[in-house]
Amino acid sequence: MDLALWRERIVYQGGLLALSTFLTSAALVLANRATVSAIEQAAQDDLKQSLTQVLPEGMADNDLLADALEVADTGGRKVNVYRGRKAGQFSAAVFEYRARGYAGDIVILLGVDPAGAVTGVRVLRHSETPGLGDKIEAAKSDWIHAFEQKSLAGMPLASWAVKKDGGVFDQFAGATITPRAVVKAVREGLQFYAAHQAEISEAAR
Repeated sequence: MDLALWRERIVYQGGLLALSTFLTSAALVLANRATVSAIEQAAQDDLKQSLTQVLPEGMADNDLLADALEVADTGGRKVNVYRGRKAGQFSAAVFEYRARGYAGDIVILLGVDPAGAVTGVRVLRHSETPGLGDKIEAAKSDWIHAFEQKSLAGMPLASWAVKKDGGVFDQFAGATITPRAVVKAVREGLQFYAAHQAEISEAAR
């Protein structure tokens, strides 16, 4: 066999492989860039829909996603607060808060009016037991609506607990830990808002 011809074939095959690898990598990069913006947009749309679910209709006329403030809680964790405005005036605050449930963290979205009363609560993420702990979801039961219109000023702090612990909120049969965690998240979320109320409302003007 001609040694020169053999070498040319090796170079040709290596070059073909390199070209194929390059084209595949380029296609993956382009596909990733094309889908990332769509995924980010979908996430933004989902968040915007969730924000409106915890605010009464007509309570805010601004784009809450464009009017956000990062505030540190007492533990140093950064909380993104989305501020609602009506005719330019501060009208609501919406933010995520969390507490440890039975199977992991339960993340809620909490809406609060300027006076500190709950306008709405929705559970965004959880890993609780299906058929028991998932009753915290608005689609599964009306339990989550029990927080609406309640505030720290209008109810003693000790009442912010499930009935088994001396509070006013129902627990679930066989799943007390889950509602207890949600009540804790709402209570601590209201305390966070109360501690930063001036900062949040002033920044929204």
